[in-house]
Amino acid sequence: MTEMVYGTALVHPGEPILPKWWRTLDRWSMTCVFALFGIGLLLGLAASPPLAEKNGLDPFHYVSRQAFFGCVAMCTMIAVSMMSTHLVRRLATLFFVVMLIALMLLPVLGTDFGKGATRWYSLGFASVQPSEFLKPVFIVTSAWLIAGSQEINGPPGKFYSFILTLIVVGFLAMQPDFGQACLVLFGWGVVYFVAGAPMILLLGMAGAVVFAGVTAYSLSEHFARRIDGFLSAEVDPTTQLGYATNAIREGGYFGVGVGEGAVKWSLPDAHTDFIIAVAAEEYGLVMVLAIIALYAIFSVRCLHRLMKERDPFIRLAGTGLVAMFAMQAVINMGVAVRLLPAKGMTLPFVSNGGSSLIAGGIALGMLLAFTRQRPQGEMRDILLKHRRV
Repeated sequence: MTEMVYGTALVHPGEPILPKWWRTLDRWSMTCVFALFGIGLLLGLAASPPLAEKNGLDPFHYVSRQAFFGCVAMCTMIAVSMMSTHLVRRLATLFFVVMLIALMLLPVLGTDFGKGATRWYSLGFASVQPSEFLKPVFIVTSAWLIAGSQEINGPPGKFYSFILTLIVVGFLAMQPDFGQACLVLFGWGVVYFVAGAPMILLLGMAGAVVFAGVTAYSLSEHFARRIDGFLSAEVDPTTQLGYATNAIREGGYFGVGVGEGAVKWSLPDAHTDFIIAVAAEEYGLVMVLAIIALYAIFSVRCLHRLMKERDPFIRLAGTGLVAMFAMQAVINMGVAVRLLPAKGMTLPFVSNGGSSLIAGGIALGMLLAFTRQRPQGEMRDILLKHRRV
């Protein structure tokens, strides 16, 4: 009966790591990720040449960079997915400390590249955005703390994770990067909710977010400008939202044709934040629905596997990573169709961006490691373990 409910995974003593990895991996989920990356390259061929021409670069300069960083991301994802959950947890915690220090030093050593928000470290040949790498390892670290608090005589992990969340969100808001701050807060809230958070606490957090939003609107001109643009009854056709809205409208069901789109010549962020507008204009609603389906299939399959998992840490960390991955996609596409105010957030594995791709590879590598089939053990073993404790 236990095997029927939770599932099992056979153990073959001495089995090489590669066959074992392939046998226990959710291959459908990995296929969805590769498909999204392939679509990203296809859209990059259309969206990035105008920007390259404007900057006096080779027409396919940004596509080549995307292919390079994407290959690094795919290799990273596969390597991380081969690790044990214990190793993933330890490395994620260590990496979280490093990225938190990097985030704290941004006001001193970071740059804004003229975009009004200090979010990057310039390395000369490339740039690094610490918040992209911080998000997944923060979720894993928080899940570890919260899972530890559920043990008998365990540490106050929920309180510690709450303090870490306030620190991370505070430094993100200082950049300012309210989009990433909300995404981090959402991911932590999902983990806390799955762990059994009291509803009154979640309602209190929602109220605090509303209060913080009102305060940011009053104090930040950058934030207020984006909210005003979103709430305005009329969309300025010369803004990014105006260009994106018009492109989606022109695309119709099947698009205007490959290479025939006009929005890529007007949008400065057509290859990153508004890549979905390029997809809608040139390939139509069919391509947009295909992209949404890939995100949905990946998310549902991962959650289905996590439902069978008994380890609280794996269940919490995996659910948080899935929620954050899916929500980032929803936010990016929601901005393009004007359901949400502009956030400056990439579409995972589709948008151009080295930090976004590699950080996404790390995040989904950890998620694939958590969703691999593994022996769940017999129920009597768990009961005996708690009886000994």
